[in-house]
Amino acid sequence: MAALDWLVARPIAHRGLHDRSLGVIENTPSAVARALEHGLSVEIDVQLTGDGDAVVFHDATLDRLTEATGRVSGMPLQDLRKVVFRETADRIWTLDDCLDLIGGRQALVVEIKSDFDGDMRLARLVADRLRLRGGPVAAKSFDPRAVRAIAASAPRLPRGIVGEAFADDDPHWAGLSGFERFKARNLLHWPLTRPQFLSWHVRDVGRRAIRLARAAGLPVMTWTVRTPEDQAYAALYADQMIFEGFMPDGVVRT
Repeated sequence: MAALDWLVARPIAHRGLHDRSLGVIENTPSAVARALEHGLSVEIDVQLTGDGDAVVFHDATLDRLTEATGRVSGMPLQDLRKVVFRETADRIWTLDDCLDLIGGRQALVVEIKSDFDGDMRLARLVADRLRLRGGPVAAKSFDPRAVRAIAASAPRLPRGIVGEAFADDDPHWAGLSGFERFKARNLLHWPLTRPQFLSWHVRDVGRRAIRLARAAGLPVMTWTVRTPEDQAYAALYADQMIFEGFMPDGVVRT
């Protein structure tokens, strides 16, 4: 794990250090800037725009967090840049904007969102952008094919698989067959993905497959840690946490 020690050296702010009560919304410039001010690593999500660029946004649709509606993938970047997050002056921004802001000062973990439809444009785009920028950056995805695409586009870029229990009754994974869920929860896609780190749900991080991977030297980060109790549990099975909603002990407070 020594080569990737930097990846798990600091607590990782989930979608930036956001706090709605302070007017700081997830995945915005304000959230990332606040994480940097506290000396934290940062995790962000990216979605593909209608004209093939990468914006920092979690949901497939705009409705939950902005005054706009519709799918992110249905709008060109020029229009998305005009979209304002609710309760803030922040607008939707690009992966390149985020990389400019961070400037290599802290580790950045980029989660590539996927519809599991075989479209690898976003994975290849992110891999190329991060490869060209360099610095303490890594990419990850739930989609094994996206992780494989990262490896093909940027073999030296640290890549990880995101996972959880993939419960058979979880409607979020309705598009995956029972066998695909079984493979995902037990890392049976390993020959395809060859991940260099794992990003696993805190409620499932004690799974045997994850423990074995960690024992073999893979760094494990766990999400989303929201309480000190979660933090204590995460420390049993993971090398670092992806957190939100509280300030961990030892974090620089400004």
